[in-house]
Parts: sequence; C-alpha cells; structure tokens
Amino acid sequence: MNVIYPLAVPKGRRLCCEVCEAPAERVCGACTVTYYCGVVHQRADWGSIHEKICQLLIPLRTSMPFYNSEEERQHGLQQLQQRQKHLIELCYTVAQKYIFEGKHEDAVPAALHSLRFRMNVHGLSSVELVPAYLLLAEASLGLGRVVQAEEYLSQAQWTVLKSTECSYAIHSLLHRNLGLLYMAKENYEEARYHLANDIYFASCAFGTEHIRASGGYFHLANIFNGLKKLDLADTLYTKVSEIWNKYLNDHYQVLSQARIQQIDLLGKRFETDTGLDEAQEAEAIQILTSILNVRESTSNKAPQKTIFVLKILFMLYFLMMNSSKASSPRKAANLKQREKFLWLDSAVLSSCTSFCPQSKPSLQKSSDTHNISPVLSPTAQ
Repeated sequence: MNVIYPLAVPKGRRLCCEVCEAPAERVCGACTVTYYCGVVHQRADWGSIHEKICQLLIPLRTSMPFYNSEEERQHGLQQLQQRQKHLIELCYTVAQKYIFEGKHEDAVPAALHSLRFRMNVHGLSSVELVPAYLLLAEASLGLGRVVQAEEYLSQAQWTVLKSTECSYAIHSLLHRNLGLLYMAKENYEEARYHLANDIYFASCAFGTEHIRASGGYFHLANIFNGLKKLDLADTLYTKVSEIWNKYLNDHYQVLSQARIQQIDLLGKRFETDTGLDEAQEAEAIQILTSILNVRESTSNKAPQKTIFVLKILFMLYFLMMNSSKASSPRKAANLKQREKFLWLDSAVLSSCTSFCPQSKPSLQKSSDTHNISPVLSPTAQ
C-alpha cells in the first residue's frame, strides 16, 4: 500500500513531496523513504530519475547503524558522503541529457535531486549549488516558464557573487544560461554579451578549441542566424563543426592505436568509445543535428558543408555504436535508426561514398574544401 496514513506518521515529523515539497500523501513502495503529494508527481519522478536511484536512497535516508568504534563511524560517514557525491553527478548528468534531448519536463525532478544532494553535502550557500540552479533555469526556459527561470538564475548569480572561489567553468555556464534567458526574451544585444562572456570563460578553463567552448559559439550563431546575419552565423557554425570534427578525429586515432596495441585476456579487441558521458553525447547530437538542419536549408549554395556535418555525425554515431553505453537494445536500436539516416542521405550517397553496415573499409576523398578524411565502416577494424 503506497498511501500514507496521517495517524501512522510520528508526531512532529512533516513528510514532503519529492517534487513540489507539498504535504505528502503517498510513499514509494520500493524504497519506502521517498514521498509524494500524489500519483502525478510520483510518476513524473519515477520516469525522470527515481527508477535509477530508488535503492540507492535507502542507506541515505535511514538511520545510521550503531558502530562499535569511532574508526567505524568515520568510515561509515565517508561512505555516506561518497554515495551522495555519486548521486549528485548521476542526477546532474541525467538532467543534462534530458535537456539536450528536449525533454525539459523530465529534467526537472532529476535537477531537483541534484540540488538537494548538493545542499546536503556542501551547504546552502556553496558555489557547488550553481550548476543545479542553472539546470533548473534551463529546464524552465524550455517549458516557457521565463519568470521561474529568472528566479533560478538570480539565485545562481547571487551565489557566485558571494563566492571568492568560483571557477571559470561555472562562470561560463552562468553566462551561457543568461544568454539563453535573454534570447528567450528577444533581447539579443544582452544575449550576445553573455554568450561572448561564456566563450571567454570556457576558453580560459578549457581552451578556445575545446568542445566545452562549442556551445557558446553555437548559441551565438543561432542569434546571428535569426537576425539574418548569415555570414557571421555561417562562420560560427563552421567553427563548431570543426571543433567537434577535430575532437572525434583525434579520439578515434587514439582508440585505433589502443586497439592495435592492446588485446584483452579473451583475445577480443577493446571497444571504441566517444570519451563523453551521456549528457555530452546528447549535447553533441543536438548541436550537430541543428547545424545539419541549417546546412540542408542552404545546401544548394554550399553542399560540401552539409556533407562535412554529416561526416562528423557519422563519426559520432559510429563511436557510440561501438561503445559499451550502446549495449542496451533500446539505445542500440535508436542509434541504428540514426545511422540508417546517414546511409540514406542523398547528399552523402551522391557526393561522398555509399556506406553499408556490413561492407569492407571504403576510403575516399571528397573534392570539397574541407578535404574529408577517410571514413571506415564499423567492420573496418
């Protein structure tokens, strides 16, 4: 039975909904430590993040056992803190992934969990809370809740202002979300200012050619594209494409050398990987697919640019298909559908080469100015 009976709740204890913090009326039957105001929020939380962390919450929300020594107690506290830090990263990554996939409603419960765990570990005024505030702001913008997004961003700004040790990476994220806010309010002058700061701080933290800086270039390009400043937009879209092309090319070369030199105990070659977490993979897909849509709308003017983006997407999907992260049938099927899209794209078929999932290695050079490097089929190992 998932319904909470008020008389069974200890006096003075207030049970709150995990999603909205309203008085709780239901409890999760699996973990019995998570409460909800009703069926709607229970289902929303389960579909977002609770299914993934249900059993992990039990040791965090139950009384600590009795320890025979201070050493055991300290060890227990360290384990508890490690579990909380693991849940912070897990919830944050899941929420990011949902946002990049356009599932903003699903991102909210996961981001709220990340925020609460951060508060438990770091306190109420720590700069470590800022990434969670920014996730909630971005999810609110995606849902059209501009006022709520402004509240989260104000909280993030105030936390950063109070902190004396705020990293360039957090400054970058803050300015990116402020840029997105002003884009939603159609204040493009202010949006460009914040996105330029995003690129600056990301470049200070990671370098100008790092994939973590590509998001700022991408959103800035979207502004110029919307303002019909197509030359500026084209330059920035090309910059983003080249950043991802270089990263995936370099990563593939490293993995290729590793596969040649290393074989596991069973004699099987090591699988390739993107080197990205699920949220970063989702961001790459979102950015490159958006650029592809822009390129396809102007493909009659510069078809080679469309082919260049398709080639980058193929490299990304190829690495994801061979990754251990693609082991689940659902995700593998999804990737195969995307990969099939790349096989069937007329621009690639007519201008680059014809791929087949079971074909032998096909090495061709394109005549476009980007000098597309050879692309190998998944069997070309």
